[in-house]
Amino acid sequence: MKIIPIADESLGVRSMCLFLETPDIKILFDPGVSLAPRRYGLPPHPFEFKAVKEARRRILSYAKKADVVTVSHYHLDHYTPAFKSWYEWTDEETYGEIYSEKIILAKNVEEHINFNQRKRGLVFKNKVEDLGSARLLYFDSNRMLFGSTVVEASPPLPHGSEGSKLGWVLIFTVICGEYKVMYAPDVQGPISDKTLSYILSIMPDVLIVGGPPLYLSGRKVKREEVEKGLENLKKLSNDLKYVILSHHLLRDKKWKEVFSTNVFLFSSILGSSEELLEANRDILYKEHPPSEDFLKWINEYRKTKGFNNPPPLD
Repeated sequence: MKIIPIADESLGVRSMCLFLETPDIKILFDPGVSLAPRRYGLPPHPFEFKAVKEARRRILSYAKKADVVTVSHYHLDHYTPAFKSWYEWTDEETYGEIYSEKIILAKNVEEHINFNQRKRGLVFKNKVEDLGSARLLYFDSNRMLFGSTVVEASPPLPHGSEGSKLGWVLIFTVICGEYKVMYAPDVQGPISDKTLSYILSIMPDVLIVGGPPLYLSGRKVKREEVEKGLENLKKLSNDLKYVILSHHLLRDKKWKEVFSTNVFLFSSILGSSEELLEANRDILYKEHPPSEDFLKWINEYRKTKGFNNPPPLD
């Protein structure tokens, strides 16, 4: 199997997009990307807009190669919406380029889903139907054979802790011969012991996993839940052959101070340095102050409905 990281926090954006290829099938996992509207009371820095533009370019490039795309859940950093947005660097044409003529393995919108994600999921379903050329399959607890490659999805598992208001996600596992690769987005460590048990029941050779949200600890997420996520992540790192850490944990500039266990990052696999742009947004604004043109643009973009001029990044 070939695994190619596409976009995530170590590459400067909110995403967990990954490309996987076997002799039978090419899969693009969760082709979404987004920027946090506010961190440290600040909007995204120009460097972040450059990063989301590059991430979108890479997503589009690998979407052209993919047979299958996934939607583990309906957060904007995990799927591409059909509306225009510079925070996601997308529009309806971009949406069509990603999902047209694809098999889409997606989270069911009728059960184990919260209100906001169900609303987004129903819009997504209608837009897929408008494309006409894509095949949308709700894939919760499902399994499909592509040649000699098996793709299977978990039952809906909590987005973090049990009973999380953020809803449920799907974990995908690809099995080719005796080799197993698992993609576990937004499980946040995992925090949930149920999710931990599911992962260990499969014992993948490679696990791509979203870490716990350290940056929300003690505010939107209980400290003990974040600590549980770190504890379970450490167990997985010790028990499994290869763990690739991504997503929420990397939104905190001090993540290495709380998790010293050796893991791979998207950036290290690609041979590049960590670009934790969101985590360092406060520092970017001090060391690389945005231009007056950019500040005027971001203020206008945030306040004026229908204002769609691109950000001035030069």
